[in-house]
Amino acid sequence: MARRATQKDVALRAGVSQAAVSMVLGGGVESSLPSETVERIKSAAKELGYVPNRLARALKTRRTMTIACVVPDITNPFYPALIRGVQKIAQTHGYDVITLNSDGDAGSERHFIEWALEGRVDGVVGVFFTLRATDLKVLLDHSIAVVRIESSRKMGGALPIDDIFVDSRSAATEVVQRLIALGHQRIAMVAGIGGPQGVRVEGYREALAAHHLEPLVVIEHSFTETAGHDAANAILDSGFAPTAIFAANDLMAIGAMQALRNRKIAVPDQIAVVGFDNIAAAPLVTPALTTVTQFQDRMGERAAEILLQRLSGAISGPGTVHEMPFELIERGSV
Repeated sequence: MARRATQKDVALRAGVSQAAVSMVLGGGVESSLPSETVERIKSAAKELGYVPNRLARALKTRRTMTIACVVPDITNPFYPALIRGVQKIAQTHGYDVITLNSDGDAGSERHFIEWALEGRVDGVVGVFFTLRATDLKVLLDHSIAVVRIESSRKMGGALPIDDIFVDSRSAATEVVQRLIALGHQRIAMVAGIGGPQGVRVEGYREALAAHHLEPLVVIEHSFTETAGHDAANAILDSGFAPTAIFAANDLMAIGAMQALRNRKIAVPDQIAVVGFDNIAAAPLVTPALTTVTQFQDRMGERAAEILLQRLSGAISGPGTVHEMPFELIERGSV
């Protein structure tokens, strides 16, 4: 059986000290080394097939080199791009990413805290529907860094919890304002329970109120295609007679379009449809879905960068707040 390459072997091949190899391959800080040296060490490690001993590293650094990414629905196409963004940045720093699905359920989110406290991860990037900053404080007390992905504007706080957010309220307002500018006067909205529902509905209502227009909101149990289908049917049966339907996410919008198609109602000629999230299927449905993109891959990357800065000590003190952009993408459904 071939002998396993060691950091000493890598140091000899790269022509550097073993301490330098430890800094680069052992989870230390690379920034103090010239980039040429770092690349030489990584190249030597690859040539020798060096595999770090994660258990030894964990015992030495008291780090698992693992990050948890908690999302409410792994089947929702919005989240894979976000998770991939987290993973892209984490891997460049030697971290693995574990993805956990919570279903947006309070019990599942609290179970995650218990799981994390068993020493499984160094940090968490999370989309939490029920947990608040005070609930997450126990993780901070055990040196587990936390970055939250939020759907509403945040102001920061005393706890060192960092927030990434897109202003969903403003985005929803922009959607409705655009529909009004296109001549729509009867705009209904469909949404699921929890998460971004509240602020997106608020933005919708505010935009209509500013133009003295009547709202109609149908709230379903989830943010799925089936829920969107059922909500659209409820709107059509209500007598409201909408000329546009705004859905709180793309899955619901696609479900609403299916309900309209089943009733032989043309989109957008008879009823326009707008979604939220710009999932991969949005430009592929017929007609292509007008929606709001949150650039979720960039969101994941930014969240991971901030988390790693916390873990390295580059960021300390109270929580920071980072607003990310959104953009309304108009396609054939309006």
